[in-house]
Parts: sequence; C-alpha cells; structure tokens
Amino acid sequence: MKFGKEPYQVEVNTATRDALFRTVEERITNGSGFALATLNLDHLTKLPVDPAFLSAYRAHDLVVADGRPVVWLARLAGAKIDLMPGSDMIVPLCEICAALSAPIALVGSSDAALEGAAKALCARVPGLVVSYSHAPPYGFDPAGRDADRIFASLTASGAALCFIALGAPKQEVFAARGRSQSPGLGFVSIGAGLDFLSGHQVRAPKVMRMLALEWMWRALQSPKRMFPRYARCFAILPGLVMQALRHR
Repeated sequence: MKFGKEPYQVEVNTATRDALFRTVEERITNGSGFALATLNLDHLTKLPVDPAFLSAYRAHDLVVADGRPVVWLARLAGAKIDLMPGSDMIVPLCEICAALSAPIALVGSSDAALEGAAKALCARVPGLVVSYSHAPPYGFDPAGRDADRIFASLTASGAALCFIALGAPKQEVFAARGRSQSPGLGFVSIGAGLDFLSGHQVRAPKVMRMLALEWMWRALQSPKRMFPRYARCFAILPGLVMQALRHR
C-alpha cells in the first residue's frame, strides 16, 4: 500500500513478518543484499521536504510499517499489514544471521552503545558474530567520503547484515548508498534500537507499547525534541485518513 501524496508517495511493500524474514534469509543466502526501511509518520512528514530522503527511500528494496498509525491507516484502506518497528526486528534478524553463520555489523549511535548492544545481542543470540562496529562522529555525511570508507570496511569485514542507528534521514541515505557501495550486504535502519539494547535509552514499558502509547513515553522523555515532531505527525493525519478512505 502507498502512503503520502504524489509525487512523494512511498509504498509499504512487505506486509508481514513472515514475508520479511523469508526474504531476508533468501537474500543473505544468495548474497544479493538489500536495504530495509521502517515507515512511520515522522518519515511521512520529512519526505515531501527532503528530496534526498525521498530518493533514498525509493531506493530501498524492502519497506515495512513502523508505528501503529501506519498499520491503522492500512486497515482503514482495507489492507492488512503487520507492525514491524525496527527495534523489534533486531533480535529476530540476528537469529537468522546466526543460523546462517552470517556475521553482522553495527553502525551509528556511540562507541559505548555499540559495545553494549553487541554484548547484549551475543548473549541473547547464541552463535552470533559481530564482525564490525563503528560510531561515526557528529556531523557525519552519509553520502560523503567517510561513508565510503565505512562501506569498504564493511565489505572487508565479511558482514552479511548491517544495522544502522543514525536516525532519519541519515540512516536511510546511508543504506541507499550502501546498495551500490557494498551490494552484497543487507542494510537495516533501526533508529534508537541499539541504544535500547545497550541501556543507553529506556524504551517505553511493554504495557504502554501494547496500548499504542509509546509516542507519549518518548515525548515525555525528550519534550523539546519530540513534541514538535509529533505535532507535525498529527497535522498530516487528516489527509492520510482521507487518502485511506478513498483507497478503500
């Protein structure tokens, strides 16, 4: 299903967890690589005003729904898609890699968070190998020379899948560039996922996530940054609802 207004629409093209995991396993096995993006309302506010972000998104092979509003909009339109937040996909994707003896890489966040996330993942997923990790400095350009050096190191590391924790739109731009610079790798944008695993950020309690209130938790944790973001998200909802009803 497509979301947003033309010419800024993007499509959630992988509707279920089973389909996602099956595709990832196939691509890791045959070494064809991929880029996976997780669509949410914040991305939908950024796409019309950031041509580089839009171009990067459209270069992704796989797009899933991250955020209940996207899932609800799809249902309103008569479609069914699974909720697949990037943070929730990390461990299952690592389990696939461990079963295939395929190393992973971590890029983004901070050195301390990457170290903590690697330890947490290896403890939870027996047999997992983290062959490369790197935290780019502040001001990192995901389309610049420093990024190209990271891609060279990623390729040399033997990693099959790279988790990117740079935040939108940097992580999606980095992943899209990675499709040409390191075409055999899978790139997965996961936002704050590694910070949650390492304990450097505290995720909303499970009960709040079940009640679709994780956005409130995040807003209260960082009001100056998150309240304006969510205000922009709420502002585009009426138009998205109308689009879903027309699609239905």
